[in-house]
Amino acid sequence: MDVSINHVRKEFARFPALDDVSLDIRSGELIALLGPSGSGKTTLLRLIAGLDEPSSGQIFFGGEDASRRSVQERNVGFVFQHYALFRHMTVAENVAFGLKVRPAATRPPASEIRSRVSELLDMVHLSGLEKRYPNQLSGGQRQRVALARAMAIEPRILLLDEPFGALDAKVRQELRRWLREFHDRTGHTTVFVTHDQEEALELADRVVVMSQGRIEQVGSADDVYDRPGSPFVHRFIGEASELPVRVENGDIWLDDRPIGIRAETEGPATLFFRPHDIELLEGCGGCMSGVVVGSRRLAGARRVEIELGGGRHRVEVDVALDHPAALKTAVSFRPRHWGIFPHAQPARTD
Repeated sequence: MDVSINHVRKEFARFPALDDVSLDIRSGELIALLGPSGSGKTTLLRLIAGLDEPSSGQIFFGGEDASRRSVQERNVGFVFQHYALFRHMTVAENVAFGLKVRPAATRPPASEIRSRVSELLDMVHLSGLEKRYPNQLSGGQRQRVALARAMAIEPRILLLDEPFGALDAKVRQELRRWLREFHDRTGHTTVFVTHDQEEALELADRVVVMSQGRIEQVGSADDVYDRPGSPFVHRFIGEASELPVRVENGDIWLDDRPIGIRAETEGPATLFFRPHDIELLEGCGGCMSGVVVGSRRLAGARRVEIELGGGRHRVEVDVALDHPAALKTAVSFRPRHWGIFPHAQPARTD
């Protein structure tokens, strides 16, 4: 099922939680809505689900305008962060719930419901736990029950709101792998909300990076990490060092010296680069050179903080564990890859 979101705006007490958002989701795609708190990602998910209505704009399911349709009419499966399981029901009863409450005309026979529940519990690796209650399950097991319940109604779209947010790191990692495999087997169009960039980059076919009610960038994990489209994406995805620079005749200058890399813009700008994506040099005429003022272990590398320009700037770069960098020693380097964003020019008043 394709989903098309066209110029959607959602206001709460005249505050725009979403502001002119457009997004096309392809059938069978696994999409992550990624952003900090207040970016609008959960609001967008609720609009797709039909739990809220847009203030303006349209949402299409396939070629049909679903903007004013109810949750039931949209036939979506929704999985919440805190499971939302019925505590007084067994695992099997929870999974069967959506089928049992259908109107009599569309309700499957009891034997078919039992078969569907058994099939789903086998799919989520919970066969044999049919008679247990939610309080007898681990957090990861509860979340898989919630997913099976959402899938029982054969939804056109599967929506997940911070599905692993309440779980510890190890269980989250296991369930991420499991969800990707589950999605590949079932082929449902799936949209999930997360503030965890590692989760989004690992799971999604495409990542939708959001900030302040707008979409900053849409792309694959490689796109948003290696080719950030805005300063916000550069700062939010991964880790970045940044410096105020200027571009003259294509050469990038830091203060009073060129740093050996070029850009196609001109004038004041901000330079971004990844701490690990640099080339260490033995002195240079066109590079960045500074003094180490801090150092810490970072997995298989050492991250050093370098003071540039006589203390006017500080950046971080990664060096090998056996690199001789120490406090007060000099380090010279040049970014291998970088992003540069011109400063907005003030509007003319004449």
